[in-house]
Amino acid sequence: MHQGSMIRVQDLRFSYPGSPEPTLKGLDFEVVDGEIFGFLGPSGAGKSTTQNVLVGLLGGYSGAVELMGRSPAAWGSDLFEDVGVAFEAPSHFERLTAAENLRYFGGLYRGQVESPERLLELVNLEPAADQLVSHFSKGMKRRLTFVRSLMHHPRLLFLDEPTSGLDPANARRIKDLILERREAGTTIFLTTHDMAAAEELCDWVAFLVDGELRALDAPERLKDQYGERKVVVELDLAGGVEEKQYELDGLGQNETFLNDIRTHRVHRIHSQESTLEDVFLKVTGRSLG
Repeated sequence: MHQGSMIRVQDLRFSYPGSPEPTLKGLDFEVVDGEIFGFLGPSGAGKSTTQNVLVGLLGGYSGAVELMGRSPAAWGSDLFEDVGVAFEAPSHFERLTAAENLRYFGGLYRGQVESPERLLELVNLEPAADQLVSHFSKGMKRRLTFVRSLMHHPRLLFLDEPTSGLDPANARRIKDLILERREAGTTIFLTTHDMAAAEELCDWVAFLVDGELRALDAPERLKDQYGERKVVVELDLAGGVEEKQYELDGLGQNETFLNDIRTHRVHRIHSQESTLEDVFLKVTGRSLG
């Protein structure tokens, strides 16, 4: 384990009792201090199982798992003084208000925690501070779960689909808060099938399909390695606008391209780079559905 490693996983394998196939099939990866690591794949790929092993909720695995230099079992409950977790399915006391929920959970930590008012303000829930959580929408519960994971200033943060079900404005706010936490030195393990969010947020990504890692690298390097570099030009022709594609490499010496833009009015021109979702499909042969 090199200096600065927050999570180290070697040959991680896990099977649920009675399952004909193992859920995790020999995972190897490392998460470095201060980075956002995206754990990406379709539903049923094994993302949540991996997260549950890492935070000590699932035992019975084989292989080696270390968080901040110790196994989850060796940490015990002390782990959660340094680790924050926001599960995809919200879990709150529904007969308490949002502020009461945060005060209760804040009291479980030994160190200093953020005030409920400040936490709710971060995700635009301050007007609902005294509202029963049972009256919250799914998106409001999701935002409450998110800030609850931040309250004790964790060194390591596990986020499971943090923007799922949120409107664009609130999803943007959550993404901004994730980036702010990374800038403040928090290491973030992001579990998601939202490739656009992962492409924007993550320093490294791992593609997980059927319990196996199919790729592990920085998003830009994956796009460079597997993506296509094209230029799309829309030309005004006699019969209307026609779209043509050209290879980006060697574009300045492409006589067809040069002739087309010299002899026709250019309506629009733009580069067409592969997205992380395009790369995922090419590498794994699977969609994210």
